[in-house]
Amino acid sequence: MFGSSIPALSRRWPGTFPAILGAAAILGAAPAHAQAPAACASAPVTAIAPGVYVRPGQHGVVFEAANVANVGFIVGEDCVAVVDTGGSEREGRHLDCAIREVTDRPVCFVINTHMHPDHILGNRAFRRPGVEFVGHAKLAEALAFAGATYLTRAAVHEGRVLPDDYLVVPERTAATELQLDLGNRGLRVTAHPTAHTTNDLTVLDEKSGTLWAGDLVFLEHIPVLNGSVSGWLQVLDTLSRHTALRVVPGHGPAQARWPEAQVPTRRYLGILRDEVRAWLKTGNDLRDAQSNLGYSEKPEWRLFEDYHRRNVAAAFAELEWED
Repeated sequence: MFGSSIPALSRRWPGTFPAILGAAAILGAAPAHAQAPAACASAPVTAIAPGVYVRPGQHGVVFEAANVANVGFIVGEDCVAVVDTGGSEREGRHLDCAIREVTDRPVCFVINTHMHPDHILGNRAFRRPGVEFVGHAKLAEALAFAGATYLTRAAVHEGRVLPDDYLVVPERTAATELQLDLGNRGLRVTAHPTAHTTNDLTVLDEKSGTLWAGDLVFLEHIPVLNGSVSGWLQVLDTLSRHTALRVVPGHGPAQARWPEAQVPTRRYLGILRDEVRAWLKTGNDLRDAQSNLGYSEKPEWRLFEDYHRRNVAAAFAELEWED
């Protein structure tokens, strides 16, 4: 239970992994040094419900700032599940230390909500016997294409050569839904169709009514589109029917009321979709679209200038060919 190996993934996607090998390899056997040291600095975490802890992220551009995403963990009677691990092994180690300050129960699951490096590159800190890595069925394939880029940029950000096993890909996957048991605490892991990415999943802690939405829900930080704007809106329709009490968004405050918290993301995506659709009917080009569409939303979001133009481009490419 240590993550996927290069040979298995290379057979499945031939020709993809040689590009990654120069930067990093998907892990094989877990080395002893992957375990957290006896004493280390812990990440600041917030208890948002009994047994549910979040390390809030900061608003920042990936690879230009640290601790960007919300990550955390859930404590059961037998063991602990980690939901996302941060943007570096160092972030993962700090989170691991925070867990050990809260409980002596072992980590049994690391669940990645999607492929983005600010959520997944801390996995290596949890590579040890007894830890099972869990993700969407399409996660490994997505990382086969993007992993080399992530690792190259991570090496520049960290200012060091990264070890060959830095990127850890989950080996237990969900195509629809998984049930995980932490000991009198059930987690419902749900894989979604293409939305924010091709490989989004959510985690519902049934005991506390806490929904970990990953980047399907953004608050304060502008949503970032790498999948399908129409698909994302459909997934939010489905999620809004969840009976959860609270949500942990991928970015923004550590928690928010559900389903109210999905409204800003839905509003932004709806405006983006509708304005791009109308623009395409006029026959105008992408460059003008990027300079004119969606700017009513600018006062509502941080990092608007960093991500909005690329969101317009992604929506344009998708909607240009819809029926």
